[in-house]
Amino acid sequence: MTNHLGASVAVLCGAILLACSSNSPSSSPANSAGASSTGDESAGGAGGPSLADVTYHKHVEPILQRSCQSCHVTGGIAPFPLLTYSQAKAFAGPIAQQTKDRTMPPWLAEDTAECAVPLGWKDDTRLTDLEIATLEAWQVAGMPEGDPSDAPPARELSPELRGVQLELQPTTPFALQPGSDKFRCFVLDPKLTKDTFVNGVFVVPGNDAVVHHVLVFTDPKGKSLEKADATQSYDCFGGVSVDDSQLLTAWAPGGIPMEFPSNIAATLSAGTLLVMQVHYHPHSATDVDSDTTRLQLRFSDTAPEYDAVNVLIGNFRARASNGDGLLPGPDDPASGPAFVIPANARAHTETMQYTIKAADVPAAFAPRLYGVGGHMHYAGVDEKVTLEHSDGSSTCLMQIPRWDFDWQRRYDYDAPIDQLLAVSAGDKFNIRCTYDNTMSNPKVATSLLERGIAAPRAVSLGESTLDEMCLVSITALYPAR
Repeated sequence: MTNHLGASVAVLCGAILLACSSNSPSSSPANSAGASSTGDESAGGAGGPSLADVTYHKHVEPILQRSCQSCHVTGGIAPFPLLTYSQAKAFAGPIAQQTKDRTMPPWLAEDTAECAVPLGWKDDTRLTDLEIATLEAWQVAGMPEGDPSDAPPARELSPELRGVQLELQPTTPFALQPGSDKFRCFVLDPKLTKDTFVNGVFVVPGNDAVVHHVLVFTDPKGKSLEKADATQSYDCFGGVSVDDSQLLTAWAPGGIPMEFPSNIAATLSAGTLLVMQVHYHPHSATDVDSDTTRLQLRFSDTAPEYDAVNVLIGNFRARASNGDGLLPGPDDPASGPAFVIPANARAHTETMQYTIKAADVPAAFAPRLYGVGGHMHYAGVDEKVTLEHSDGSSTCLMQIPRWDFDWQRRYDYDAPIDQLLAVSAGDKFNIRCTYDNTMSNPKVATSLLERGIAAPRAVSLGESTLDEMCLVSITALYPAR
């Protein structure tokens, strides 16, 4: 299928964009982080349990099940599972403290004074004030277990894609070498004999100590095999270099399976190959080993009503003649806009713009925005994405005011398709990325010191970990053909 919106979008394909949506049931807490509460919502108030009766099975387990167990599952991305009473009891103190601090669960898209997203989010794992107070009350009460018959019904849990029908991986493990970042493309053949509809997809990193991110692209003409060596892989710094390719999915730290409703899928034509680009970032010689990253796919038996199209927008190096691209910003040279974050700069911003062209939008249907995600590296601290409409109004699509490289995901809007935001020709995507390039930024300090660098240096746009990016992923829906 044609990558409608992406056909004329300038992107840097060596960058991760979207991480995947949660596999927990759709839920949008009425009083999520940032929402104001009313009345007494301490434990025992507003109908909550008191210290005398709060128990694990009746009060705590439902909270952990909904908001924690997508990651805190055996083999999941979290460092320990939270599936049983004994496991939760062992971590009751950190659970109470980190939920109270709202560092857990790690949901980074938030409404702010400058960004009020008009729709809720699917799979919103944020806790209400009452839930946070309940976890604290349970810890203070001595972590009573209660009656197991009070436990909520068991839910299906897996750190990987549910209902996997096909798993692909490189024919040979990739041998890592110490030194600079490495980009390697692996050609994967799903052996499709007919058009196929991908309804779920997930990337499982083999060596997560060094896998910085993964992008998976389609190769409908099989051109990637011409670049590959005997291992069916090739170096691909800067992009996969395959004509007519389209982004299928991506993975970054914190990413979990992407699953669409039954009427939405990504269509792969018969004979399509997949190119999995893996960015390796060895932190030290001790990380050097081999890697076999896997791609999991699930299919729909019937043709979908809507095709899901993923595109990357941003990472512009210059301003275009129509005013799009990299916009003027602080610390620009006299020659014009430049993406440079000076050493020791705090709250440095870079802004970018892309105007939707008539060729991006079918005449009979305005594409609907299904989901959005952001991407920066270690200096990033805030990313905001706005859609400026051709009539002069604007809609904030997402803001991540506390960017954390270790928790990247795509955020999907919780609304029926006909109520999702539509985009039209002339609308503009505006991306603002804010950076803290000082040693007071823990991510910057750690990344520099692990390479023996004692002080910040100017940062430019690029693909290596010590470079920076300003990128947004858009998942748009088009009527299936």
